[in-house]
Amino acid sequence: MPDVGVGDVAVRESLADAARLSPVEALRALGTREAGLTSAEAAQRLRELGPNAVRTHRASAWSVLARQLRSPILILLVITAGVSLFLGDVTNSIVIGVILVVSVGLGFSNEYRAERAAQALHSRVTHRAVVVRDGTARPVDVVDLVPGDVVHLGLGAIVPADIRLLSSEDLLCDESILTGESLPVSKNPAATPAEPGELASCIRMGTVVQAGSCVGVVVATGGRAEFGRIALGLGEQQPQTEFQLGLRRFSILLLQVAIGLTSLIFVANLLLQRPVLESLLFSLAIAVGITPQLLPAVVSTSLATGTRRLARRKVLVKRLVCIEDLGDMDVLVTDKTGTLTEGRIRFTDALPIGPDASAEDVYVLGLLATEADYATGGPADEGQNPLDSALWESPRAQTFQAARYERLDVIPFDHERRMTSVLVREVSGSVRLVTKGAPEDVLRRCVGTPAGTEAQLDEQFDAGARVIAVASRPAAGLAAIQPADEQHLVLVGFLVFLDPPKANARRSLDRLEALGITVKIATGDNARVAEKVCADLDVLSGGTLTGTQIDELSDADLGAAAEEASIFARVTPEQKARIVRLLREGGRAVGFLGDGVNDALALHDADIGISVDSATDVAKDAADVVLLDKDLGVLADGVMEGRRIFANTIKYVLMGTSSNFGNMFSAAVASVVLSFLPMLPGQILLNNLLYDTGQLAIPGDNVDEEQLRAPAHWNIGLIRRFMLVFGPISSLFDFATFALMLFVFDAVPGEFRAGWFIESLATQTLIIFVIRTRRVPFLRSRPSAGLTTAALSVVFVGISLPYSPLAGLLGFDPLPVPFFLALLAMLVVYLVLVEVAKLWFFGLPAQKAPAPRQRRSDHHIARRAAPFSITAPVPAVDRPRRRRRRRRRPSP
Repeated sequence: MPDVGVGDVAVRESLADAARLSPVEALRALGTREAGLTSAEAAQRLRELGPNAVRTHRASAWSVLARQLRSPILILLVITAGVSLFLGDVTNSIVIGVILVVSVGLGFSNEYRAERAAQALHSRVTHRAVVVRDGTARPVDVVDLVPGDVVHLGLGAIVPADIRLLSSEDLLCDESILTGESLPVSKNPAATPAEPGELASCIRMGTVVQAGSCVGVVVATGGRAEFGRIALGLGEQQPQTEFQLGLRRFSILLLQVAIGLTSLIFVANLLLQRPVLESLLFSLAIAVGITPQLLPAVVSTSLATGTRRLARRKVLVKRLVCIEDLGDMDVLVTDKTGTLTEGRIRFTDALPIGPDASAEDVYVLGLLATEADYATGGPADEGQNPLDSALWESPRAQTFQAARYERLDVIPFDHERRMTSVLVREVSGSVRLVTKGAPEDVLRRCVGTPAGTEAQLDEQFDAGARVIAVASRPAAGLAAIQPADEQHLVLVGFLVFLDPPKANARRSLDRLEALGITVKIATGDNARVAEKVCADLDVLSGGTLTGTQIDELSDADLGAAAEEASIFARVTPEQKARIVRLLREGGRAVGFLGDGVNDALALHDADIGISVDSATDVAKDAADVVLLDKDLGVLADGVMEGRRIFANTIKYVLMGTSSNFGNMFSAAVASVVLSFLPMLPGQILLNNLLYDTGQLAIPGDNVDEEQLRAPAHWNIGLIRRFMLVFGPISSLFDFATFALMLFVFDAVPGEFRAGWFIESLATQTLIIFVIRTRRVPFLRSRPSAGLTTAALSVVFVGISLPYSPLAGLLGFDPLPVPFFLALLAMLVVYLVLVEVAKLWFFGLPAQKAPAPRQRRSDHHIARRAAPFSITAPVPAVDRPRRRRRRRRRPSP
């Protein structure tokens, strides 16, 4: 096997070589030992081979600049400047060149800041693994793993590198990400012939530990692992979200309008026998002018601002564009533990069953049926089951005599069996099989269960307790156990745990209800327990479905039932995913909140997957959003931020398209009627750039409360209608300005252009204060100070240009004072008319709401990238409301 400290190792050959060797030989070949590497050895290998990251999320200034230079709008600007220079119009080409540089600079600055925000977020979402270094097991960040490291992996872990097994306990791995096979594969440390695809003694990066646990030695990391090579070959392109698809459809609309308008202008000018090149140049300027040039910068600024706000509220978004998806959510499917309850499970009692059992017997057997080290009560691997932790943290654990017992074998917990079994030899020499798990599953394997057991169990469930059954039987002659041995057990008793409702859960549910979000509970716990928690929180359930009932329903019936039901109890991972899928097919935008390996399928299938920082690796990897605090109140903050970002983006889109369309339509008409161009190409581009620059303050604008109450979606039809209604209003005042300049002030071309430049800039900039809200502006909805300052500053700059030293270069002549008095009067009338039109437009009863949401393309499935591609160190729609019940206060 090649020396891991020299150059790159061929992954397939390295794994194949390791698979053929025994565990001891594999350790020797990798230059390590069972006690692991020393810290110095690990640091040296990390320097040589680099971090265990397939790719890093570094903000590259060059890549951002390259994206800016590939912009179709930029290409139009370059063509326009080139044609101007070819025609000998050096002044116009210089003006366009300056505009070009400023436009690229603004776009680059904002997008680069967004990239930096993304980098900061990725550095906070980490995966850890238990590694033996200097003879001691300790958790380290997976990007610091190197070949030769000895690692411990348990249920739910994503395999962080290509690993040769040293030992394992009933290990099953889900390798579907590499092989496409849905069934888990059994693994063991025995040397294999390593036929292609038959590496039974190895586990590979990106696969998931579905059952059991193991210890192994790292063979290959990063891009040298098999998954790493595949991920690097696929590149870094991410699938598009619904928000990005909406932007794309909007861009197509603008392209259609631009092509139609510019073609009409060009043909009309040729028919009027205008110079061909001059007509072409003006048409290109119109095409650029109708496009919101800084839309990408506005979107990037909105998303970057949103990520910073969310991070302060303990919400980390793995991809910036997923913020809008978070705001889009109208159904949340979540577990109750840690969201509706405290998440701090306490052991409260041990209930013996039958005359021969005692509470102490039940408790001791419960301790034995764990994967913990009996001597210390500590986890075998990082992430011990919280119920087991509660047992070991109980004061009763202090009297447990670990020396009396020797664990011979263990069958770890998995989500199919829902139990753990151990084979234990007592100091007396007797051998016993002990099983602990979900009562329904354990009782099916028991014989001679006393009468009244079910009633006793239901009594605990009705009190809201979580109950674990403990059973046992003699196992003389057994040296190892298999799931088939979990039969003919005798029930010993029940272990009772409590996880009380959160004090702030009611307030969090109210906030989500106010946002139009229906909360549904999907839990592996008993239905009675979930119903008790909901009752304690004054929530009237819409009904409960159990896993057994779900399996009996067709997709059509389950889809209808899931819409009404509030609780799904005793559900499997596949059932959770099925519920999420059917809710989405019913037109709902579904968020799923989960933190375990059993939640990965549902996280992938949801529109927005949400996990927590303490979740298993596979859950965090499948999620779009990671909460630093498992609290529905924190999630409500994230939803509001997503909706605020979308609302501000739509403000810019509505204002930009209507104003630009109106101004460019006016320019088109004027170019045909007048004997001179109403505005030079450079002036058109400068006008558009100044307007767009003022709108960069929109991401920080205030948003009205009613815009946050329910999700809004891209509606291209509404945008088109808005453009066709408000664009002509803008053109009407442009034509009034034309008449004023020609017939009142008898303006020459330089004065005419300056007058229209100022009027068009002022109208399309100040209209923001009317369009940004459906309320009465300023009186019932106040803009942010930043937006007010930016808008007024742009108007001031526009008014100043004809009197500045640049006036001659730009082609402007000074204007008489009476013009500004007339301009002020026109602005007042314009804004009042737009306000009246706004009230009429949004009050139209025939206005169609957006079509029901179709199931999105499976971008959420495609988003599974390299599991450790994290940064290496360096209009309101009425929704069904959740019914709830409040306790009446006693009369005074």
